[in-house]
Amino acid sequence: MSNRSSPSLRLGIAGLGRAFTLMLPTFLNDTRVQLVAACDPREDARQQFAKDFHAPVFSDIAALAADPTVDAIYIASPHQFHAEHTRIAAAQGKHVLVEKPMALSLSECDAMIKCCADAGVHLIVGHCHSFDTPYLRARELVRGGTLGRVRMVHALNYTDFLYRPRRPEELQTEAGGGVVFSQAAHQVDIVRLLAGGNVTSVRAVTGNWDPQRATEGAYAALLWFDNGAFASVTYSGYGHFDSDEWCNWRGEMGNMKDPSAYSAARRRLATVQSSQEEAELKASGTYGGSTYSATASLDSNRPNAYQHFGPIVISCEHGDIRPLPDGLQVYGDNLRQHLPLDLPKVPRSEVIDELYAAVVANAAPLHDGQWARATLEVCLALLESAQKGADVRLGSMDCA
Repeated sequence: MSNRSSPSLRLGIAGLGRAFTLMLPTFLNDTRVQLVAACDPREDARQQFAKDFHAPVFSDIAALAADPTVDAIYIASPHQFHAEHTRIAAAQGKHVLVEKPMALSLSECDAMIKCCADAGVHLIVGHCHSFDTPYLRARELVRGGTLGRVRMVHALNYTDFLYRPRRPEELQTEAGGGVVFSQAAHQVDIVRLLAGGNVTSVRAVTGNWDPQRATEGAYAALLWFDNGAFASVTYSGYGHFDSDEWCNWRGEMGNMKDPSAYSAARRRLATVQSSQEEAELKASGTYGGSTYSATASLDSNRPNAYQHFGPIVISCEHGDIRPLPDGLQVYGDNLRQHLPLDLPKVPRSEVIDELYAAVVANAAPLHDGQWARATLEVCLALLESAQKGADVRLGSMDCA
């Protein structure tokens, strides 16, 4: 990063789709970052960015990475491009913030880690929900030792993920589609953060129950850790029960949900007649699309609570902890108490905390390449275990 008086981090965006749409309220409200350039193959998205930010736009990442005004690149392109886009960014000396999952294979992860290390740039992987403040505070409480060691973590989430508009490859497991790559990447990251050890073994089953959406729509798994803890993770994206009902109808983004909107995703999907129409429907609602509304996007991401990823209970030797969108509920041997959190001023500001500290202060990030590689290893083991119907042992993994 060049020396200059401004404290802001000049950020380029690679991919102006849904991930960027969800991060945009963060970028607009956090004064530590400045959006200075972007690339996307869609002309309408490029035009929208140029209009909104009076900044240069490009059709490919090579041109973006060559822009001398860019300090770091947020890689929000589809999963299958993460490794190559990271290589291109690092080769031009740009720090990298790449969306989850880090990549689709461990060899790609290794290549990403190496190219960033060789270039002397930081590699941070997120947004994953393990950035969310309630989980970070729960981790701090565990590390404080008053409740003893973590013995078990239980995490579940039921959503309509599989029935939101998708591009064809998002329904193909081998291309990174389905709930394991996109959703287990969140859930595994969270339980690893909370359990505090390295995953040594995985036993899993997956659900693939809709021939029209022929990829994994559900999974359940047991994870064993080298510190003696274990975790159960369950996810369903089939759009029936909504586990936000157990979170007082507080949605994943921290917003309040209307229970009367039940089955909205399925009803919307029923209006399309082909995979091309479905892909177009998805593109229309993301940044620069025909139905995209900047006001609606900002309103839906207005931080009146922290984001979350479904009900989670952390069981320690002397008590349980339940992270909530507004704090922690702690159940000790003799006392139940609520530990409130100040409401967030900027959604997902924790991502900028880590990125800014790494690039500006050269602080080692928690969610670095090795961390994210270990999460992907668990996700791949989950798929392998389900296919084989057997436990899958994992190798040595780094854990913060």
